Amino acid sequence: MARPAEPAEPTATDETADGAPARKSKKKLFVILGLIVLLGGGGAGAWFFTQGHGASEEATDEAPKVPVFLALETFTVNLQDGEQYLQTDVTLQVADQSQVDAIKQHMPRVRSRLLTLLSSKHADELATAEDKKKLAQEIREQIKQPFDPKGQPQQVDDVLFTSFVIQ
Repeated sequence: MARPAEPAEPTATDETADGAPARKSKKKLFVILGLIVLLGGGGAGAWFFTQGHGASEEATDEAPKVPVFLALETFTVNLQDGEQYLQTDVTLQVADQSQVDAIKQHMPRVRSRLLTLLSSKHADELATAEDKKKLAQEIREQIKQPFDPKGQPQQVDDVLFTSFVIQ
């Protein structure tokens, strides 16, 4: 007896009776999409790590600047009210050694400017922390002024009081 022919299994290119693609092509589509997502994620991760790695190399290449300080001699001045005086020690933070050398070279001008500034103050103008910050800013501005008429201004980053006595 002859057997009736069995219907052939659908291939990847065949469609089912309702027009939907066969099961094999759906699996293939999911595999392809999975590979695309995996490759995209891997590429993004590689980019992220190479960008982050470059930034950390730059950070380690640049060593932090060591601060340069210049301690000035003690200043003792009579204050404006006449009965009180100020005795203070000032330390300057400057950009580099060349600034230290320039300030040392012109120390008589620096001291004259600061003595004039300090002796113009009243004791009550120097009482609070805010008053001292304001005075430090004024000192900074005095020292930053060029020493020569056509000279460059000094680069003073900070003014620090290491001693501050009013009597």
